[in-house]
Amino acid sequence: MEEYIVSARKYRPMSFESVVGQPSLTTTLKNAVKSGKLAHAYLFCGPRGVGKTTCARIFAKAINCGTPTEDGEACNHCESCEAFNEQRSYNIFELDAASNNSVENIKTLMEQTRIPPQVGKYKVFIIDEVHMLSTAAFNAFLKTLEEPPAHVIFILATTEKHKILPTIISRCQIYDFERMNVPNIVNHLKMVAEKEGIDYEEEALNVIAEKADGGMRDALSIFDQTASFCQGNITYLKVIEDLNVLDSENYFNIIDLSLRNQTADIMVLLNNIINKGFDGSHLISGLAAHVRNVLMAKDERSIALLETSNRQMEKYKEQAALCPIHFLYKALKIMNDCDINYRQSSNKRLLVELTLIQIAQITQEDDSPGAGRSPKRLKSLFKKLTKNVQPKAASQVAAERSTLTARSQSKKETWDVPKTAVSDMVAEPKRQYIKLESVGFSFNRLRKEMENSQHRTEEERMQTDERQMFDEAKLLMQWRAMCNRMPKQMTGIAARMKNMVPTITEFPHIEVVADNEMLLEQMKGIKNKILNTLIADLHNADIQLNLLLAKAEELKKPLSKKETFEEMMRNNPALRKLSKTLDLELN
Repeated sequence: MEEYIVSARKYRPMSFESVVGQPSLTTTLKNAVKSGKLAHAYLFCGPRGVGKTTCARIFAKAINCGTPTEDGEACNHCESCEAFNEQRSYNIFELDAASNNSVENIKTLMEQTRIPPQVGKYKVFIIDEVHMLSTAAFNAFLKTLEEPPAHVIFILATTEKHKILPTIISRCQIYDFERMNVPNIVNHLKMVAEKEGIDYEEEALNVIAEKADGGMRDALSIFDQTASFCQGNITYLKVIEDLNVLDSENYFNIIDLSLRNQTADIMVLLNNIINKGFDGSHLISGLAAHVRNVLMAKDERSIALLETSNRQMEKYKEQAALCPIHFLYKALKIMNDCDINYRQSSNKRLLVELTLIQIAQITQEDDSPGAGRSPKRLKSLFKKLTKNVQPKAASQVAAERSTLTARSQSKKETWDVPKTAVSDMVAEPKRQYIKLESVGFSFNRLRKEMENSQHRTEEERMQTDERQMFDEAKLLMQWRAMCNRMPKQMTGIAARMKNMVPTITEFPHIEVVADNEMLLEQMKGIKNKILNTLIADLHNADIQLNLLLAKAEELKKPLSKKETFEEMMRNNPALRKLSKTLDLELN
């Protein structure tokens, strides 16, 4: 049985011409070989799987080629090229810095640089993943890298350029490799499929290319996986099943349903997607990428940014023509917020559902409530209500306004006193309308109406009963409730006031005794607020508040914890017996 070799190794480029997606870099390297103007150190940077190590090997082979072609390619016929192809060349050394990153490894490498090549012109040292070298190894490498022997060339390759010391970077010629775009990957996969005798659908190869995320090695690995799953016939449906990729038709359907405000249909579609095993964040990130592509398809200048097939590009154009630009902008903002909050959310499915509902409501009118309902139909539900609203007589409104104005003069400063908008009662009768500002949130509107009704009922009751009776128990309860409602910046005085006990000297006159002058002065500064709050809470406009300073003989000495415990024992025989029985002591 013939030995199986994965496509990433079997179809690895052996010449600059066969390198995919890096035309500018390969041209520069070929020109350097042709002219013989070679640097002593090169640094190849870029993401994984884009050809850094491959180009380093091809470059090393071309440098030592005895008879290079006019284009700067290796001839593949000389002794140096044959030795390289058969992996027996002593002029090209490869070091994996991920596993050989110590000072000793670098010193061993430096000793090998002293020996000149036996065949060819140069000894080439390829150090892969060079960013993994330790700081000490980098420092040991510096001097040799700056002034190596004339027969030595270093080629460093890394995926994380920012981790390399600046002193190393400054000694190298830097080549930045680009990510592979989808068309280049698809063309290369077509070539591999034809050589392997595998049938394919172009849409399937596009899915593989997008999944590879710019890496040719990843694309070839995924290609081998799907070819094994599909048994020689790579189709779109089998590829998305094997790779667990969500069909792009779902994204097109969600946007179409959102434009028609069909929230219920979107929820059914979401449920089907989740039942297939897809995560909510997977859907949101995919939908965000889809909306971004639709946005790019809105303009002929930006449509070139789409890395997709021609067929898919036409579908994006068709949907872009239907989508308003503000819809796409707002949908992207909503999905970005969802992506930020997804990890912290305790109910992730609900977060995704709310996100899709918000997207489905972007194109609704301001007074339309939700999916599939016509605003005109909802407005008809409230026609009967508007008929029942009767304007008040001007004399009645004027009397109510004067009463409210008189009361507002006596209660300008209170804490949490119910407020009644005088503007609700106009001087002359007007035709009444009901505004459907956001009928979609009907429970909130109902709650607001109930609160307004309660406030009006409270105001009317206060107008009819201005002198209610109250006792000291009710006074103390309202006093402590007022202290609890005081603003945060007055927490200190509120805590001290809470320990006071107001008394009724001669109804409805109230007396409050302060322990010290400082507290008394603070209370006098807010006396009007205290009085007005008590008037409102106790429903008695005749209340008078008198603030006094406690006399010296009235002040009690504050007890320590031990004195408090002893007093409790004196006053409570049961506690004294329990303490003696259990031999309790205050710690």
